[in-house]
Amino acid sequence: MRLYPKVIPNIAREIVARLMQDGDIEVEPLRIADAEMDFVAIMREYLAGEERVNKAAREALERRGYDQSKFGQLKREMADVRGFKTGDEGIEYIIEQMIEFLLISRNVEEVFSEDNVLRKKIFELMKKHLRVDDDIDREARVRLRHLQEGTPSFEVEYSKVVDQLRRSRGLI
Repeated sequence: MRLYPKVIPNIAREIVARLMQDGDIEVEPLRIADAEMDFVAIMREYLAGEERVNKAAREALERRGYDQSKFGQLKREMADVRGFKTGDEGIEYIIEQMIEFLLISRNVEEVFSEDNVLRKKIFELMKKHLRVDDDIDREARVRLRHLQEGTPSFEVEYSKVVDQLRRSRGLI
């Protein structure tokens, strides 16, 4: 699952709206936008941390003279060293931050639901937006079914189609 910067405001808006609608939280109407911005800040801070890990991995790749195929391994190493959560653990970390925010925020009047209820609802909403890469992958493979997977021509065309689909969906 990947968190795209362009969908962050939509995720925040949906989370606040759903939690208010379901009666999990109470937010004054004048503070709804501020509450959404707090969620946006949490997700953007996570992305900034991920970018720092990526940068460290790219530098290590260059220092050690490795090719690009080792990037994932080095990224995991750099994340572990920094105590940074990635992948599904990263999403869980973001959700924990959001729940903590709900409990201390001046923009949220009251929290009525238990953490596990909030966690489940927030995860469902995030999953809807974060699974977009799976949808794009499936659509790209359908469009390229005339090419044999694993061939150089498939890889080149796959990259082009994925970029095109991400652009058309406003992700990049």
